[in-house]
Amino acid sequence: MKKTLFIAGFAAATLLTTGCKKSMDNPFFTEWGTPYEIPDFGKIKTEHYMPAFEEGMKQQTAEIDAIVNNPEAPTFENTIEAYEYSGELLNKVSGVFFNLSECENSDEMEAIAEEVTPKLSAHGDNIALNAKLFQRIKAVYDQRESLNLNPEQMRLLEETYKGFVRSGANVPAEKQARFRQLNEQIASLTLRFAQNVLKATNAYQLVLDTAPAGITADQIAAAKEAADADPATKGKLVFKLNMPSWEPFMQNCADRELRHQMWEAYASRCNGGEFDNTKIIDTLTNLRLERANILGYKTHADYVLEDCLAKTPQAVNACLMQIWTPALAKAKQECAEYQKMFSKDMAAAGQAKTETLQPWDWRYYSEKLRKEKYDLDDDVVRPYFSLDNVREGAFATAGKLYGITFRENNTLPTYNKEAHAYEVLDGDKVIGILYMDFHPRASKRSGAWMTEFRGQKVDRDGNNVIPIIQVVCNFTKPTADKPSLLTFDESETLFHEFGHALHGLLSKCHYPSLAGTNVPRDFVELPSQIMENWCRNPQVMKTYAKHYQTGEPIPDELIAKIAAAQTYGQGFINTELLAASLLDMAYHSITTPQHIDPNTFEADYLNSIGLIPQIISRYKSPYFQHIFTTGYDAGYYSYTWTAILDHDAFAAFVESGDLYNPELAKKFRHILESGNTVEPMQMYIAFRGQQPSVTPLLKDRGLI
Repeated sequence: MKKTLFIAGFAAATLLTTGCKKSMDNPFFTEWGTPYEIPDFGKIKTEHYMPAFEEGMKQQTAEIDAIVNNPEAPTFENTIEAYEYSGELLNKVSGVFFNLSECENSDEMEAIAEEVTPKLSAHGDNIALNAKLFQRIKAVYDQRESLNLNPEQMRLLEETYKGFVRSGANVPAEKQARFRQLNEQIASLTLRFAQNVLKATNAYQLVLDTAPAGITADQIAAAKEAADADPATKGKLVFKLNMPSWEPFMQNCADRELRHQMWEAYASRCNGGEFDNTKIIDTLTNLRLERANILGYKTHADYVLEDCLAKTPQAVNACLMQIWTPALAKAKQECAEYQKMFSKDMAAAGQAKTETLQPWDWRYYSEKLRKEKYDLDDDVVRPYFSLDNVREGAFATAGKLYGITFRENNTLPTYNKEAHAYEVLDGDKVIGILYMDFHPRASKRSGAWMTEFRGQKVDRDGNNVIPIIQVVCNFTKPTADKPSLLTFDESETLFHEFGHALHGLLSKCHYPSLAGTNVPRDFVELPSQIMENWCRNPQVMKTYAKHYQTGEPIPDELIAKIAAAQTYGQGFINTELLAASLLDMAYHSITTPQHIDPNTFEADYLNSIGLIPQIISRYKSPYFQHIFTTGYDAGYYSYTWTAILDHDAFAAFVESGDLYNPELAKKFRHILESGNTVEPMQMYIAFRGQQPSVTPLLKDRGLI
């Protein structure tokens, strides 16, 4: 999941201070005039962004000045609400630019990002460090118990006050200049890190004349299509580092040297060379520590976690370790099995039996053993999981739970022909717009995420503004004779990101900063991860997994094989994920400034927790975008933390005997609707009736 971080709350329409014709030609300076006020993508040009950013910052500065210079005593309305609704234009342009920079990137977009990022950082600091503004906010906060606020107003007041404190409002005057400098440097470094990963990923391709043994017909077709897109490789086969190309190659390619080559290209990205991120990691980690110290925290992790459910690094590590221990033990068992197969193959090839299994062998032998154990071949599974069927399965699941429907509307503006727009209806009322963009492009970063062009809110005139939500993935493209066919893991990814989308689409909050996915990091994955449980449930699978050619539902025997295989490979899956989570905490728990060589730091730490050499962290440090770019610093643990919640929550539906239990669905919809208007764990306990248990997670993953 990826969420754009805005400078302040969304705001209602404000009059422009710029009146020249050239400026009025800028589509950001007028109402869109499109259905549902969707961004008018066809009119937006790269040259429109910087003037809109500049004007947006200018307008919000004027709005803040008006709050500060208001001669009336501070009140909730003239201070807290006024701040919440400031910055409409800035949020408008940010909501488009930062989302498109992730899926429609270009040299021009990168240049704009590099120019505007330090300016936005400085603008944010000008607000956060405005002493007079904070005095007014604090004055309202100090009298909060006597203001007769409703619960959402009280929550907004508390979160606004806390946000200013955490953004540096109490930083001593003599340290504010350095604090501003730190914020600007951190913002610029995270941007450069992301750009380097995208460029390094796109820079490599393996070009072959013929397919190596083991590569499937679908992979060959995709590789041919990728090759034919470039005149320099036309007629050959091209394999790339994006997941739809790289992972199947590693699972199926019988040529060990080619696997090694692809592995090294993938695992060495941004580790030196033109797109080096190692120095950025060193600098960024130390700058984050320094900033945390200025704010009064021992470590960056302490700073981040104070605002999460976990609260402390110690609590995070304790949570992760109760899963790490059984997962590592299972991974060692898996490794021993693969080593036997590997040694047998080495002997058959006349090579040394003593050679050790390597990371580039793991996926190949894991897939080989999976086929042997469960007679489960991806080429047999994929035809039942066409992208269209899986998407419709996700829609149907949401319909049965929450009574909503999805209607594609090809007349709505889109930013790319591959992005499809859907109206989301509750009864006959449109409650949101959903964009879905599923296939890799050179302009799109890898991975999968949900974000928003506009979040749900109630404007100053009391009108509900519907959300415009985006889901972006990187699934294999359809070929001339086949639709996009997903692996089962990719099907879960679609349900996962769709769960995030539901969190945004079903929001029923008044204030934008509290709406939708604006919840603590270690709670935000609950709505997404719980959807994976419906995706893999045999009863649900039967309704959407249908052969793309015959329309026949997936056979019971294949469902049984998929279900039986669910605990297969969980040692590896959990160990690589937990290794990344623990590594994240290690980086952000340093207490003193130090030179960090990421390769040494990573190796030393992972060795200290016993990670076997055949497995690496899910993301090696130089391309670990979650923690060095996308806001999961000291927060990658949240996927596991929240997995405890989602498994426990889904167990409630299972225990009820109805996977679509109306009473439970209504209670869970309340969580989705409420955003951050209520303390998250309070909402969870109201749904479940008890504290979450780790047992359903451990059982589901075969770790107990």
